Amino acid sequence: MAMENVQRDPVADLIVIFKEKTEALIMRMFVLDILILVFVVAMAEDQRDPVADQILIFKDNTEGPIGVLTTKAGAPVPYHEATNTLNTELIDNEFFMDVLDALSRERIPERVVHAKGTGAFGYFKVTHDISHICKADFLKKVGMKTPVAVRFSTAVGNKGSSDLALDFRGFAVKFYTHEGNFDIAGFNTPMYLYNEPLHIQPVIHAARRNPATNILDPNMLWDLLTLVPETIHITLLVFSGRGLPASYRNMPGFGIHTYQVENKYGEPHYARFHFIPDGGIENLSSEKALNLTALEPDYLTKDLYRAIGNGDFPSWTVSVQILTKEDIKKTGTKMFDSTRVIPLKEFPLHEIGKLVLNRNAKNFFAEIEQLAFCPGNLVPGILGSPDKLFQARRLAYRDTQLYRLGGNFKKIPVNCPFQTKVYTYNRDGVPPVGDNEEDAPNYYPNSFNGPAPYMAQQSSRLIKIVEKRAYNFDQAAELYENELTTEERTELIKNLVFSLGPVTKFLQDRAIKIFTTIHKDLGFRVARGLNSTTMYYKS
Repeated sequence: MAMENVQRDPVADLIVIFKEKTEALIMRMFVLDILILVFVVAMAEDQRDPVADQILIFKDNTEGPIGVLTTKAGAPVPYHEATNTLNTELIDNEFFMDVLDALSRERIPERVVHAKGTGAFGYFKVTHDISHICKADFLKKVGMKTPVAVRFSTAVGNKGSSDLALDFRGFAVKFYTHEGNFDIAGFNTPMYLYNEPLHIQPVIHAARRNPATNILDPNMLWDLLTLVPETIHITLLVFSGRGLPASYRNMPGFGIHTYQVENKYGEPHYARFHFIPDGGIENLSSEKALNLTALEPDYLTKDLYRAIGNGDFPSWTVSVQILTKEDIKKTGTKMFDSTRVIPLKEFPLHEIGKLVLNRNAKNFFAEIEQLAFCPGNLVPGILGSPDKLFQARRLAYRDTQLYRLGGNFKKIPVNCPFQTKVYTYNRDGVPPVGDNEEDAPNYYPNSFNGPAPYMAQQSSRLIKIVEKRAYNFDQAAELYENELTTEERTELIKNLVFSLGPVTKFLQDRAIKIFTTIHKDLGFRVARGLNSTTMYYKS
């Protein structure tokens, strides 16, 4: 029988052989289809969207209810109280009472500026030693990692506004160091709007809604920008593309201020912080941003959450520009003018580390909305900046957080300096109070072993400077002529003309005059775009 199978007649048995081969082929194809289906399903599981599928992912990662429903006081809630209040005494239902009082108290005041934003968590890793200029503990050793929280935001919009508004952007970093928290409340531009603290209110009010109409008013905005012309420097950069980042992962950050730092010998140096995205700086055109806004007003927020959720962790190279006392004597106090940049050709970047974000917030309100930055959060070795704007921001940010979050806002978990043990003489107040310093003495000085200040061996104090009115038209001209690409200049003109289009004629003329003073080509192109007959560019 076996011999017959081996010696089958290719002619007589053609049909049988074909049938057997076809059946074998079909079986192999069936098995292959099953394997492909299993592979596709597995890939689909691996590639689930962390944004769209967040609640489904939570379900898949848990077995049944995660616990027994309780009241705020921790008592278990019976099924009948959680599902029905009809024909019952409402005041006797503690679950219902918890729901009612919590719902009407869910909201806290939103930030006056930088209200719309998002954030994430990760670490800063030292790659280069700069202990010769700064003794801060978190910078002292190559390879050392420090936990960080970072918040990205628009500047002007409210909490419900679009991510894709043409706007200045916040880039704030909190370093949880072993010597306390160090905060950099930075921007996505290397310069700020003004150096005169009195300008803080008019700049914010003019960029917000008209008090009568409650509508954004370009006349208010351009009236203020042309009356405080130092704001034009940052405006040119923002309107050339920096105001519409392609993603927060591609957005740079800058500390704005020139910080005074010191080494262990108390010798001072001066530094500006730069955070440059390793994925490159990328921006959107205004047309693309407008199209995306209609469909995805939370575009940047989703992109960041999705990338981190998929394991695509964004990173930035952190560098500083370093100046000495002799540099300051030579260049003058303009190096502390935040409306100006410190030229990279004269003072190149010195890399100090990498910033990596690898964790999304587990709860947005708890970890991002309550995340509170204060320029006054400094650590030994970093003294802050001697300019009045820095002092004003220390006051303003502190007051904002006290108003929004209460007197104990630094005890909220996301704001706690958890890398060190906190000892203060501050007590009580609106929760959270933590352990309220337990049973230690509550006054200083005392004779009963309460916490005592440390004695710095060698240290410097912030230098005193004499500041001048901001002037940056020279740098604005340099930006327009030599730093912007042809495409960026085109984007700049387009956005300026669009923004100035509905503005009243005398404000258009005033803006064109300023643009022409900065650079004739800039003034000419804006005037031409507005079909203006004003010919300041001839003068």
